[in-house]
Amino acid sequence: MKKFKLPQSYYNWTSLTGSVIALVSLFMIVFLFVISMFFAQGSSYLGLVLWIVLPGLLVVGLIIIPIGMALKQRKNKKEKVTFEHKWPKFDLNEPATRNATLIFAMGTLIFLLLSAVGSYEAFHYTESVEFCGKVCHKVMEPEYVAYQNSSHARIACVECHVGSGASWYVRSKLSGLYQVYAVLADVYPRPIPTPIKNLRPARETCEECHWPEKFYARQLVVEKHYLADENNTEWDISLQMKTGPTYSALGLREGIHWHINPDIKVEYIATDSVRQNIPWVRYTNKISGEVIVFEDEENRLSEDQIAGGMIREMDCMDCHNRPSHDYQTPMKFINRAITAGTLSGDLPDIKSFSMGLLGKDYPTTDSAMKHIEREINAYYSSGYPDIFNENPEMISGAIKAIQDEFRKNIFPGMKVKWSAYHNNIGHLEFPGCFRCHNDTHTAQNGKVIPLDCNLCHSIVAQGVPDTLQVGSIFDELEFVHPNDPYRDWKEYLCFECHRDLY
Repeated sequence: MKKFKLPQSYYNWTSLTGSVIALVSLFMIVFLFVISMFFAQGSSYLGLVLWIVLPGLLVVGLIIIPIGMALKQRKNKKEKVTFEHKWPKFDLNEPATRNATLIFAMGTLIFLLLSAVGSYEAFHYTESVEFCGKVCHKVMEPEYVAYQNSSHARIACVECHVGSGASWYVRSKLSGLYQVYAVLADVYPRPIPTPIKNLRPARETCEECHWPEKFYARQLVVEKHYLADENNTEWDISLQMKTGPTYSALGLREGIHWHINPDIKVEYIATDSVRQNIPWVRYTNKISGEVIVFEDEENRLSEDQIAGGMIREMDCMDCHNRPSHDYQTPMKFINRAITAGTLSGDLPDIKSFSMGLLGKDYPTTDSAMKHIEREINAYYSSGYPDIFNENPEMISGAIKAIQDEFRKNIFPGMKVKWSAYHNNIGHLEFPGCFRCHNDTHTAQNGKVIPLDCNLCHSIVAQGVPDTLQVGSIFDELEFVHPNDPYRDWKEYLCFECHRDLY
């Protein structure tokens, strides 16, 4: 029996190198697959290596083999090296040819099968939360941490960021190429800007799960706040949020979600990239055909600006623009920590002092952790020595609680915190509702987009628990601002003061 030989052109260092790369890659793929499947071992980077890096090396090795053979043939031709047969004989009656054909056919079949499985697994891995949040850990850490603490923590990233359909999948992968380059070259911005221009319409993502016509009519929101005084005085407020009409049978005829009523269309022109300045709004009633244009009296657009402006139809994301990556303000997350009991409200001045600590900018998270611990220990050891000496666990608990909340909401390495991104829900720290509802958007027929807080919510109860002012869901209370006896709050929009508190 003749010994089987490969073509003469195969025997060169280039082709041999390609063979070694391909064989080692194949061995590592099988080895890591067995480890991950049967021994439950691995990390967030195993999928990246197993389904993307190693298959890529395998393909590169296989491509190198024919390249080496072609170069060898070219060299032989140039040096006028001749062999007995210029063209290989293909005769299945010969054992060598038959064996080579069988090896090639079986190898091709196995390679195609592995390629199909690998491509399928690579697709699912690149669509996974682990890939999105952990592979580029430093860059995606703020988004991943905030996402894990959001109401969408069990929804895969791609469900919102990509959605269904091949075209958006391809588009996301193409845009991802530059993102990979930016990370490798360390040229990515800090913080990462929100890709507002490239967002898919909410009707193709959000409404795959949320059914607008079946939203809850109204909801009761009860919150505890704590004043920045020595006693961390509790101040409660209960709001009836008018997300829908008084009765659910009325659908979306009134309430906050009226803006996406399928029978109407609300459009606007924003003059800035983050859609905070909205001087032009158009309302269209699809049933009656009525059209009303509202223009900001203090910032009116010219006809040319309107003609050249980008008119956007309002959807969920115009208000819910931070549904999964919401970085809370210190005021909010300290209030929640005290309410949850992780931060003791019995510790004097803890609200005001922690707000001062969290309002500073830190170069790194580690430096922030050390500064918080050092300053709290110093403050209470000098200002409240009895508490510091008799209740050390209260002090250490406060340090841990503030540090934990910091890690969830502030990321110095990426320059991410509450002020890095506008949040359009509400109007406390950002313009939000006031972008349009500010009493300055008027129409030619005299109609105005009103600045009326009771359009969206009504106050059911408010004040200190011992002297709580209580109303009813049918009778709204007038807002009372704590520590403001002269009612100066009426002279400003909420965010104009609250955005400067930190």
